[in-house]
Amino acid sequence: MHNWLHDEVIAHGRLPLLFFLLGFIGGFVFIRLSVRMIRAQVKWWPGNVTPGGQHIHHVVFGVVTMLLSGGALIAVYEDGTRTTGAILAACFGVGAALVLDEFALIFYLRDVYWAEQGRASVDAVFAAIAVTGLVLLGLHPVEFIDVASFRETNSVPVRVVLGLFALMNLAVAAVVILKGKIWTALVGLFVFPVLLVGAIRLSRPGAPWSRWRYTARPKRMERAIRREKRLRRPLIRAKIYVQDVIAGQPSVAHAKSATEAELDRIVRPAPAPHSAADPQPRAAAGRQ
Repeated sequence: MHNWLHDEVIAHGRLPLLFFLLGFIGGFVFIRLSVRMIRAQVKWWPGNVTPGGQHIHHVVFGVVTMLLSGGALIAVYEDGTRTTGAILAACFGVGAALVLDEFALIFYLRDVYWAEQGRASVDAVFAAIAVTGLVLLGLHPVEFIDVASFRETNSVPVRVVLGLFALMNLAVAAVVILKGKIWTALVGLFVFPVLLVGAIRLSRPGAPWSRWRYTARPKRMERAIRREKRLRRPLIRAKIYVQDVIAGQPSVAHAKSATEAELDRIVRPAPAPHSAADPQPRAAAGRQ
């Protein structure tokens, strides 16, 4: 463990990133424990901060923590010690966790922490942990480019080739996103074969790609719907159960029923693109 820490983390200047990840995970676990204790009305646990009756959400504390620690990191960038940088990075991670734990509040501009929309916060946290973990392991977006080589080389042709590889990587990622596979694109930016598989496989039925390419091909759309339900049912069920563990009381029955409701909501064929001559044909048909 010590060798790995020194050879793979410290030697590559990733110690602040490691402490950021640890601070992020620690901050997320703590705040989730705190809100559950508050919701359970545990007497000995400090309650919400409500000066003058105004509930201050923990996203506010997160923003302040990020500003202070981020500003301090910039201030000590040139002459700060490794220990100082690691501690400030951990503080920044705690602040980021407090902010992302209320991502749904920021996105919906209303308090949906315990509602279904509040699960977006858990998704945002998982995405942040995944990306940080991949970078910590030495992977980086647009993996075809060796960043060090790109910086050191003075050869214009080499830079052009590397730039073209990067554009190809991003173009394939764009196709995967248009097929509705956000997580595949996210991981694929670090592991290019994953992007290729995502680009080649069928699109999700409600994605823009299906809207443009499958609406005139009903058999392919039907295949996409069947595949989506078959593959996503266990994943969605597991995801909802994990979210229930984090956000409230877990229930297998709720996970099953919520999974079917989620599949009914998201696994739908995309509507056909509207033509220029008839910009709202489906809306008109619906009023008849």
